[in-house]
Amino acid sequence: MSMTSAPVHLLPEPGALIGDRIVSDGSGGEYDHAYAATGRVTKRVPLAGPHEIDLAAKAAHDALPAWKSISTSQRRDLLMRAAELIRKDTDLLGTLTTVDSGTPKNATEVAARWSADFLEYNAGWVDRIGGEIRPADQGRPVHAYTIDEPYGVIGAMTPFNAPIIAMAMVLGPVLAAGNTIVVKPSQLAPYGVIRVGQLFLEAGFPPGVVNIVPGPGSTAGQALVRSPYVDKVFFEGGTKTARFVTVAAAESGPKPVAAELGGKSPSIIFDDADLDDAVASTIGGGFTFGGQGCVLGTRLLVQASIYDAYVEKAKALASSVTLGDPFAETTMMGPVVNATASERILGIISDAVETRQGKLITGGERAGGELSDGFFIKPTLFADVDPSTPLHREEIFGPVLVILRFEDEAEALRIANDTEYGLGAYVYTNDVGRVHRMTAGLEAGMVYVNGSPSNGPTPALPFGGVKHSGFGRLGGIEAIREFSRPKTVMLFT
Repeated sequence: MSMTSAPVHLLPEPGALIGDRIVSDGSGGEYDHAYAATGRVTKRVPLAGPHEIDLAAKAAHDALPAWKSISTSQRRDLLMRAAELIRKDTDLLGTLTTVDSGTPKNATEVAARWSADFLEYNAGWVDRIGGEIRPADQGRPVHAYTIDEPYGVIGAMTPFNAPIIAMAMVLGPVLAAGNTIVVKPSQLAPYGVIRVGQLFLEAGFPPGVVNIVPGPGSTAGQALVRSPYVDKVFFEGGTKTARFVTVAAAESGPKPVAAELGGKSPSIIFDDADLDDAVASTIGGGFTFGGQGCVLGTRLLVQASIYDAYVEKAKALASSVTLGDPFAETTMMGPVVNATASERILGIISDAVETRQGKLITGGERAGGELSDGFFIKPTLFADVDPSTPLHREEIFGPVLVILRFEDEAEALRIANDTEYGLGAYVYTNDVGRVHRMTAGLEAGMVYVNGSPSNGPTPALPFGGVKHSGFGRLGGIEAIREFSRPKTVMLFT
């Protein structure tokens, strides 16, 4: 079977969406975007620089007064209309996202539908955002209450690995709460995000409420954080980059920051779990998006009594994962995003083998044959991994899983928590008491028991981590609160 070429004729003209127009002559330079499955260039992509960021932030600032003051029913209906258009455009959005990052289309179409789910969920909060009456003892009669208000202009930076869903998870609560927004998506995935921005305009959103400005983090990202028009920053990406973001926000305001960062999530498999189900969930889930997911369970902690059986089954399943054409329905895993990512991941694997950080039991190399022109890395498993090594401790963001053994709950918790990250954790057991003990002891923002969220992030539940995995939450009422702030009113009578 020959590899499907990127459908270049379907790609929107890349550029920045500022107000109601596409700016295609960015001041941040340009680069050749390559389709990850073939390595072939799709288009030369212009990049936004500080000039475009300034235009977009001012457009958001100018649009804010009218957006804050429209009726709640109008705001709700606009969000619902945008969700409706995304659902109708699922096929195209899936195609664009596959070209963006190489993720199989059977997954990118699902991600487009998740995006609509998040917009619809947050639309339901629009007329429920208000305030509270609070008691206040002032020695005289007083009527005290709070008003929930938007921050103003939100500057958001989102990653390449799931560009549309990542953007929708922010757009939903930001817009529902009455803010306007400038999104700087990753320049590595320029097509799907621009199409979403066009759909927001088609839905009837006033120009300037949603602005999408792809560009490099080092220039466009810094300009966005430091913009005098930006009132709060949201960053989703790597922990190291987040340090620069928070420093820039402190120096330019200070202004508040929320962040959803990296992860090295443990999957803990006890000997009373259903072994076949645990293997299917941990191996299938760990290689989702080619391992390019912050919350994936990439550390597999297995109780000693079932360790050998787990390793054997995991190796067999990982070896059977179908790599191939991202547009083929049978493909289970696509390439990593680009040549730089491929070289970095293969370098980590090579170093781990040379320094004996663990035993490589399958994968560990680029795929050959008809896949050799793309950035395909075979699903990779290391067993008997030393928990003190970088292979176990550092986020790889690629199709590499590591397996370790433990004896009891105490050791499992010690190994699981012995990391700077704390985004997700997974527990496999049929002991209800153990479920409660483990979920209480795990240092993670989210814990999944006997499975992983195959339907993607749930709009009604908070998504975020602890420690170096971030601060702040997307999803649920928590996201609405993340992008609104209370004003206290005291009326003395």
